[in-house]
Amino acid sequence: MKKKQISIIGGGPAGLMAAEVLSAAGHAVTIYEAMPTVARKFLLAGKSGLNITHSEDYTRFVARFGKASDRLRPALDGFKPDDVRAWAEGLGTATFTGSSGRVFPKVMKASPLLRAWIARLEAHGVSILTRHRWTGFEDGGYAFETPQGHRVIHPDAALLALGGASWPRLGSNAAWVPWLHEKGVSIAPFRPANCGFDVDWSETFRGRFAGEPLKSVTATSPAGTFPGEFVITRHGIEGSLVYAHSAALRDALETGKPASLLVDLAPGRSTERLSKDLARQDRKGSFSNRLRKGAGLDGVKTGLLRELAKETDLQDPSKLASHVKSLPIPLTRPRPITEAISSAGGIEWSALDDGYMLSAIPGLFAAGEMLDWEAPTGGYLLTACVATGNAAGVGIGKWLGFGGRPAIAAINPLR
Repeated sequence: MKKKQISIIGGGPAGLMAAEVLSAAGHAVTIYEAMPTVARKFLLAGKSGLNITHSEDYTRFVARFGKASDRLRPALDGFKPDDVRAWAEGLGTATFTGSSGRVFPKVMKASPLLRAWIARLEAHGVSILTRHRWTGFEDGGYAFETPQGHRVIHPDAALLALGGASWPRLGSNAAWVPWLHEKGVSIAPFRPANCGFDVDWSETFRGRFAGEPLKSVTATSPAGTFPGEFVITRHGIEGSLVYAHSAALRDALETGKPASLLVDLAPGRSTERLSKDLARQDRKGSFSNRLRKGAGLDGVKTGLLRELAKETDLQDPSKLASHVKSLPIPLTRPRPITEAISSAGGIEWSALDDGYMLSAIPGLFAAGEMLDWEAPTGGYLLTACVATGNAAGVGIGKWLGFGGRPAIAAINPLR
């Protein structure tokens, strides 16, 4: 049977995974990437220790994707967290589970995994063309600006895997939105996800504590209560604990209502105990000494209480204890989407069929972060990207009539 020509536009994890599925079936696959190298966001994320997936119970795992959980479920079922680990180890990257349940490569880097992945794709005949920027539809095909000039291609099928709207300097700039809109594709507006927030700090607090981490705390919002840490910035707050609450806080702010992150500065002590311990302190002592001796707090935690609580409350042991256990940090707005770890919004699920093809454009498929879903950090983002890439690859195979073997089948033939 004659090989089909399949074009994948975007060289991130979703696109690379689709290429693996399709090339394993023996067909001609070309990846078109606008940047000088593929998977730049993947590499940058890996510099601080790449979360490839999460080890929590699968029922809880699939619920982490909010409103999109049900629609994503078939793709996730086809490439579960254990499959992600098996896939990585099949590329020579052993993994381990951290104390948080997050799964990391033992080398704590993304580059060895990516090098092995590209080598396998190239061994399967995948062609990777960098500095090829998609510029829209033209003459019934797909137009590109390339180092050799303008080019239009007419593949048998194509996949868009162009990412969302966060970190545009790495290639995900959502330039494709108007082109798909013109074709009748429904697209939900992009919004920041896993983002920081602005807080109206005083100049005194900002100058003294910007850059300081707030460690060993818990934080509460409509998303729930979670332990962790975050960082005070010149603009407000950011960090992993803030990201866990960002979707709920962003949604609240978008309604025009006030939103606050409630912080427990002393999770190991009860309000009653703190009140008694603070009441025993010498009233003539400084506030810092009384708080250090009575509550074990100092530094940025002391500064945060001074910044946000009334002066009269700081002198009352009972009220001070209440603030220590539940200090609201009032938020003004999310940080810009260009700074966010990821984005919400994108191609609406109603615009896709079950095989990830755009109903308005037969033969064109989509996967990864350009679809309308979001998830917390901790391996969920990457797992959903490769899972949707896998599902779209299978969908393309079925649409072209030659089938499509999930990438994991090459690792575990029993699946």
